[in-house]
Amino acid sequence: MYTNTKARGHQGFFLNNRIDISKNTKEDRVVPTLLHEFAHFIHNKIEPNMAKTGGSLFVLFNADDKLFNSSTYPLFDLSTTKKELMLVTHFVDENSLCHRLHVHKDQIKKKIKSLEEIIKQDYPEFMRSKKFKEFDKYIKKSKARYLLRYDRIKFVAPSLLGLFKKFEVYTIDNLEKDFPEIPPAFCAYIRLKSAQKKQARNSKRINHLNKYYSKPTELFARLIEGLYLDPIKTQSLAPNATKRFFELLEIGYYYELKDVFQLLSGLKIETTDLSSKYFFAHS
Repeated sequence: MYTNTKARGHQGFFLNNRIDISKNTKEDRVVPTLLHEFAHFIHNKIEPNMAKTGGSLFVLFNADDKLFNSSTYPLFDLSTTKKELMLVTHFVDENSLCHRLHVHKDQIKKKIKSLEEIIKQDYPEFMRSKKFKEFDKYIKKSKARYLLRYDRIKFVAPSLLGLFKKFEVYTIDNLEKDFPEIPPAFCAYIRLKSAQKKQARNSKRINHLNKYYSKPTELFARLIEGLYLDPIKTQSLAPNATKRFFELLEIGYYYELKDVFQLLSGLKIETTDLSSKYFFAHS
């Protein structure tokens, strides 16, 4: 384990059996981060190709084991488990909810609607899904056409002997000032196209984060974090997942993770409720 790196820009990082904890990680986040990365280390032992595939809840919770699919242990519900683990993930890491991105998404949506209304004042038949022929015909001869691709453009005009270059800068925000001859509806359309590109980038970011947070290996790692940060809360959010986890932990399915839980545990009480055996002292 290394604690003197930046961990590739993260609080922690696991790769090729090496765990990095960023030197910039806040003190109260060191242990949860270490547990998160150690969970990846354990997962890699159970499922060696997890780094490429993202892992499998079927393997992580040993869903095909006959012992745990007997009359004593009902068939394990992976669908319910995933839903529970997503709740734990949202509890452990608020970033997984993508609050800011969703707020931004709503703002862009309202802006697009507003710009569409401006265009329809002059072109009632306008539809975003169809070509805006009047605009396309008009914009061909204007430098403003480049603002359909970029929010800011810069032209360098040729000069005598190359001594004094003339720069022309145009932006989306200064459309009316830079191009006073362009009708309001066309200015609104240029801004609408810009907003649509922002909307696409925002949606792509949300999809990327949702895909990342829903990976089984990340769900498992945040379960371990949650059991350290607040075991009672975590168990209330994921009763089935935590029950199965502690059953497998007890029989050594998660290798050294059992030793880590015992090391951090403040209780050594023998009980039928395996979770209480591993409650952490700080809880």
